[in-house]
Amino acid sequence: MKKEKSCGAVIYKIENNEIKYLILHMRLGHLSLCKGHVEKNETEEETAYREINEETGLEVKIDTGFKKIITYSPKENTIKDVIFFIAEVLSKNDPIDKHDDEVFSFEWLSFLNAYEALTYQSDKDTLNEANIYILNKFSK
Repeated sequence: MKKEKSCGAVIYKIENNEIKYLILHMRLGHLSLCKGHVEKNETEEETAYREINEETGLEVKIDTGFKKIITYSPKENTIKDVIFFIAEVLSKNDPIDKHDDEVFSFEWLSFLNAYEALTYQSDKDTLNEANIYILNKFSK
């Protein structure tokens, strides 16, 4: 059995006192959260930073207090773990794919709209848990 590992983040910003989430429109046709494969000796957090930079060009602050692991089989004889953190946007620039044109476009959406837009239930579940974490973080 082959093992694969990817890392990424639920990327958000606060705009007019509302949390907005970044949804990626992928060239393969699905709507997703930002993530990608671990390279060489990267830590999970380093992978998440690199993928965010490559796929969005945004400067972010990753919060490792939130960590969601999804495990699934993308193809026969392969098990994949995807580790998600949350990441707050620090930069004011618009997102842009600086890497390989894997991302077709980006959209900042409210929680409900982002939840409805995402293609895969595992991404929806991750977004939901991240939203609860963020709301609890800001209510303190």
